[in-house]
This record gives sequence, structure tokens and C-alpha cells, in this order.
Amino acid sequence: MSLRLGALAGAFLVLFASADARATPDPPLPKVPAGFVVSIVAHVPGARELAAAPNGDLFVGSLGSEVYLVPGAEAKPREAHVFATLPDRSAAGIALGDGYLYVGTHQGVWRLSYRPGDQTAAQAPERLAGVRQSVQSGHSTTSVAVSGERLYASVGSSCNACVESDPSRATIQEMSTSGAGMHSKAVRIRNAIALAVNPASGSLWAGVAGQDELEHGHPFEIFDDVSSRPGTVDYEWPNCYENRKLARAGADCSYAPLARVAFPAYETPIGAAFYPEHPTGVDAFPAAYRGGAFVALHGSWHTPPVPPRVAFVPMHGDDPASPVDWNDPNAQWKPFLEGFQTPEGSRNGRPTGVAIGAAGSLFVADDLAGVVYRIRPAGLPP
Repeated sequence: MSLRLGALAGAFLVLFASADARATPDPPLPKVPAGFVVSIVAHVPGARELAAAPNGDLFVGSLGSEVYLVPGAEAKPREAHVFATLPDRSAAGIALGDGYLYVGTHQGVWRLSYRPGDQTAAQAPERLAGVRQSVQSGHSTTSVAVSGERLYASVGSSCNACVESDPSRATIQEMSTSGAGMHSKAVRIRNAIALAVNPASGSLWAGVAGQDELEHGHPFEIFDDVSSRPGTVDYEWPNCYENRKLARAGADCSYAPLARVAFPAYETPIGAAFYPEHPTGVDAFPAAYRGGAFVALHGSWHTPPVPPRVAFVPMHGDDPASPVDWNDPNAQWKPFLEGFQTPEGSRNGRPTGVAIGAAGSLFVADDLAGVVYRIRPAGLPP
């Protein structure tokens, strides 16, 4: 099947998926702070990471093989349609840069040529790199991020706590945007699924889901400035956690890096984005949010379940406004988007990808509800 026919077939399937989504009542809108409004701008099954285009369009990765496009997401959005279908599943990780759309799947990193305004991929996906040597259990998605001419891909572990036999597992891989020179930027980092580049500095940050089966309430989840550390960074999973605590007797944790930001255990950071320091769009957020990081926390399977939410971390450049307090993992952030879980523990959504649009809107994907939210200051024209 040609790429064009494949796109048409994908769009045909999305029409049915969209009709089914509309036939099902939308979830209750999550709660935002006073002074903001939230709305649903798209229905995308299994919506994961997001990438905002400079013309106001929005790309949405998915748990399937499809990458979706929401045309005019910051103006009058039209229904999402399939932009491209990848030859591998879990096309969850996406990023824009260097004239391409980059996609991370279960076993590969791909790129597609992109010009602002393109509604479908003009060419077949080009495979840049392979990850996960075999299809096996464990974390199955690959996140990607672009900083200048560098492309990063995070590959989650195959287990909760083990010694990996696959050298690409539990790593962040670094390469050129052409795929050349791939090497490990970070190793023994269990699942660095929330990759984000700070546009003010070009630094790469990673939100990491920690291991289970330690003392209750530990380990704290982390959000760290990976690229500021020289060479290959060894996060010492599964031997060490938090502020160099030992998870395994006899381990040497004295050289383990100390993360810049901490969240409570089991929060599961899964997407992140930095708000521009000097936004110029009509939907620009107030000054208190500029330069800070929004981190999507997917919630937990633990009992009682930790609620999903989107957190906001105030920043000064690449320095958190408050330093890490290893006795209080709530000290550095405040909730921004909430209401995905009832007091009894049932859920109507789980946030995943986060992106900032060119006009200043905050977009948040939700893989449980299959929607994309847009948050903007209240009182603006629709």
C-alpha cells in the first residue's frame, strides 16, 4: 500500500475512532487554577507525547502505530487525523526539530520530513536507530527530544530491578539528528520517559519513574538536568536511589548523581515541557509561570492509588526556584491540572504528553480518556 493510500486508510479509521469518541461522553474537565480555562481540542485514542508546530498545529503520539495531527489547535481546531503510520507500534514519543518530525517506537527511532502546514507525511518514515534488541517485557515506549543538532531517545528498562542484558535498555541515547554517532548519554536510569529540552538553555531534562518494592513511599520520582553532567551519566539503578541511599547491600552510591527536582513516590512522570521565558503569543501565561516546567504525572497502580495530575515547577533558568528537600518531595512544585481521580480512587483520565503552543497555550494529552486538553488564561477571545 502506498504512503498516500495508507494515510487515507488511516484517516478513514480515525473517522470511526473519532465518531466512537464523540458517542462516548467526554470526561469531566480537569481543574485548573483560578484565572485559567481548560477545554478539549481533540480526541486521539491512546494519546501520549505532544509536539507543537510553529503554525499552531499539534502532533500527538499514540500507543498504536499512528502519529496524529490536530490542525489549528490554537485557533479553531479541526478533528485529529493520522499524519503518518509507523512500521512499529507504540509511536508514543515525538519531537520537532531540524525540519523533521522525530518519532520513537518500541524498537526504533524514526524521522519524517516536515514543513509547517503539512497535513500528512510527504515521505515514508526513515529509520535512524534501533533500540530494544528484542521484543520483551517491560517499558515499551521510547521518548525523544531534540536540542539543536542533537537527538535524544530514552529507552525504559525491561524490569523493576535487574541487570540489563540489552545495552539500550534503561538508558538515554544521544545521537546527531541524522542518527549518526549514537551512544549512551545516561545509563542505569530506569525509565526516563519524560524528556524535555529547556528552550532557554538547550539543556535536556528527564523525568524518571523509579523502582518498586522498596520501603513504602520510596523512591521519590526525579526530574533532572541530564545534559549538564559531563560524559555518560550513571544513575546507578537499581542499586541506589534518592540522595545516594542504598537499595542493595554492598553497593557504592557515593558517585550517584543527585537529582535537581523530586516528586513523591509512585507519581510516574511521563511528559514535561518548559514554558518560554519571553512568550509573545496571545495566550501567554502570567509571569509567575514563565521559564518553569510543567510535568505530567501519570499516577500509580499502588494502593491507595496516587492521583494523576500535572505539576508546575518554578525555575530560574536551569535552577529550580527551591532546592531539593530529601525530607519533603512536595517542596519544589505545586499542582496545576487536577481532578483526574475521585476520592474513592476511580479515574476519568491520566495525563501524558505536555507541549507549549506558539501562541502560549498549554496542551496536555490524556491516554485514558483519549483526549487532548488546551489550557489558556481566562477572559481571552475564543
